[in-house]
Amino acid sequence: MYALFYSCEIRNNPRFYPYFKDCIGALDGTHIRASVPLSIERRFRSRKGGTTQNVLAAITFDLKFAYVLAGWEGSAHDSRILSDALSRPRGLRIPEGKYYLADAGYGIRIGCITPYRGVRYHLKEFGAEWPENEKELFNLRHSSLRITVERVFGILKKRFRVLDAEPFWNFQTQVDIVLACCIIHNHIMGVDPSDLLNQGLYEESEFDSIIQTLTEREERQEAREWSAKRDEIAETMWTDYMARNIR
Repeated sequence: MYALFYSCEIRNNPRFYPYFKDCIGALDGTHIRASVPLSIERRFRSRKGGTTQNVLAAITFDLKFAYVLAGWEGSAHDSRILSDALSRPRGLRIPEGKYYLADAGYGIRIGCITPYRGVRYHLKEFGAEWPENEKELFNLRHSSLRITVERVFGILKKRFRVLDAEPFWNFQTQVDIVLACCIIHNHIMGVDPSDLLNQGLYEESEFDSIIQTLTEREERQEAREWSAKRDEIAETMWTDYMARNIR
């Protein structure tokens, strides 16, 4: 099923293919309003000051949720939530050799490629200017693909106004409502009998999957290897880009 996720968005676009041929989607977090007891309210206070739950989602390029982890405190760091999702027995599974695009806050790791730090990234930062090197070009195209996740969060919150309302249920019900909204969204986008989120289970796929059980030393090694993979993609992309523009 993963092979279908990128076929249209990536394979049919020369800006993205073959560079992102192993990309199966994008992941990010969003904050949903939460109501919790005063004794733990501080943990749920986000950087913007509101009381929220931090929701992690992996989203495919057909604008559907592949995985959702709700219920984390609003103050929790994105990378910590991703590590939790990867370590759960029925958590996020990433096929061997495949990866998601994510923002820099998650840190580059196995199955997750982030943009270069300290380099222009968002589309508005470029304006009418062209990328000046391979890192800027990579970041620009990374941003163009990863914006999918922001589009889906926008659709979800506009479609289900309950997510922006002050909740009055207990916290577990608040978590369940987020998951229910994501499942209904997937059905609206097109019911798929093999959709893992709709099944409510995250079973092993037919691919060899990645489970985060690495030591700190192994994690550093994996980060170096995936940084090298990102460099290879960026250099190939830049070489092709320059060849087309010189002609």
